[in-house]
Amino acid sequence: MIDDDIMREALVLARAAEALGEVPVGAVVVQDGIVIGRGFNRPISAHDPTAHAEVVAMRDAATRIGNYRLTGCDLYVTLEPCAMCAGAAILARVRTVVYGTADPTTGACGSVIDIFAENRLNHHADVRSGVLTEECAAVLKQFFASRRGLRGS
Repeated sequence: MIDDDIMREALVLARAAEALGEVPVGAVVVQDGIVIGRGFNRPISAHDPTAHAEVVAMRDAATRIGNYRLTGCDLYVTLEPCAMCAGAAILARVRTVVYGTADPTTGACGSVIDIFAENRLNHHADVRSGVLTEECAAVLKQFFASRRGLRGS
């Protein structure tokens, strides 16, 4: 699978989150070109502040492979991970984090802070951005515009 195809799968998951009234973020974990974990934002519906798309996808992948270490796996997410999700990726030993659009308010891969650049940590994933950026940003913009419209009524 190529980056665009994988990110499109994450976008489908983001739309599933949106259908539940969640912020539309989707994530997939890939190992050897095969998606082994899927997740979308669920903190509201799950009553769980840790149920971000990335964490849900990594939990799914870890369960499928029977190991909490996701060594050799890549995490694709539609929105730049926050500090919690970036930290979880570090602890899981994710090889690469690929995100679609930057998060200027909580992004922890360079927008606000860069956890992966912290030399004192014992694992560092490669980080790539810009995969289907416009599509990933559009889903979020439409969601928040819709929410503002509902509140303005």
